[in-house]
Amino acid sequence: MAMSRVVVLLALCMFLGLVSARTLGNPFHVQGRVYCDTCRCGFETTATNYIPGARVRIECKDRNTLQLAYSVEGETDSTGTYNILVEEDHEDQICESVLVSSPISDCKSADPGRSRANVVVTRYNGVVKDKRYANNMGFFKNEPLAGCEKILEQYKNYDQQE
Repeated sequence: MAMSRVVVLLALCMFLGLVSARTLGNPFHVQGRVYCDTCRCGFETTATNYIPGARVRIECKDRNTLQLAYSVEGETDSTGTYNILVEEDHEDQICESVLVSSPISDCKSADPGRSRANVVVTRYNGVVKDKRYANNMGFFKNEPLAGCEKILEQYKNYDQQE
């Protein structure tokens, strides 16, 4: 009788260990958007278009050696939004969303200031949720749209009102 209790207790401990390990192993969901900077100004405007079918990669590098330790790619949906599953916790790594490619022929040049976005992919920072948000990233249109001067003038006027 005592032996069966020990076996049941041992099985219960193993089960609880598996359940807690599974909880810690949930994948992260990294979300962000990719846009075409139609005015070539380095930020999103009212003329910005979001790019469906853009390729994005999540890269995690060793914090000390900067060697690539993890990489996974995804694609934006019809709204220019990507949702990429990232397996495992990357506490000791530096992770970024990185632009890979744009399907728009006249909007393929990545904005150097908006081609990468840091993403914290660890549960050891106080964030409970599995979803992580990356800053939006963008490609430059080859030539600015007509009307961009007027759009940018609005920003200039806004700055002068203060």
